[in-house]
Amino acid sequence: MQKVKAYICKEKDGTYSIFVDEKSPINYGLVGEGRTVQSAIDEWLAVYNEMKQSYTEKGIDFVEAEFDFVFDVPSFLEYYGGLITFKGLSKLTGVSAAQLSQYATGYRHPSPKTTAKIQSGLHSFATELSQVTLV
Repeated sequence: MQKVKAYICKEKDGTYSIFVDEKSPINYGLVGEGRTVQSAIDEWLAVYNEMKQSYTEKGIDFVEAEFDFVFDVPSFLEYYGGLITFKGLSKLTGVSAAQLSQYATGYRHPSPKTTAKIQSGLHSFATELSQVTLV
C-alpha cells in the first residue's frame, strides 16, 4: 500500500477540492469536492473505492493507497480562521499577522521555511494543549 499526500484546497467559490500532485505513485485519477472539508474527503474516498472496484472488475492493476490529507497554508488559514486569529497564530509561530493575512488572501505565498515555521508552531501548541488538565 502506498502512502499518498492528498492536498486540500479552498476554492474561490468557498468549496473545497482535493488533489494529488503529478509525482503521486497512484495509477488513476481521483477527485474530491464538497462544501466542507469532510464532504470533500468523503467524496474522495468514495471515488477511490469505486475506482478500486472498477479496476478489479476489469483486471487492471490497482495501486492501493493510504491518504494523508494535508492543507496548503492559505486553505488552512481560511478553514481555521474562525478559531485561530492571525494575531494569535502570529504569537504561536513568530510569523507576523500581516504576513499571515497576505498568505490567506493569496497576495503572497509562504516559503517552505515559513510553512515549516507555521507548522512547527501549531504542533507545539497542539502538544501543549493535549497536556492541559482542567479541574
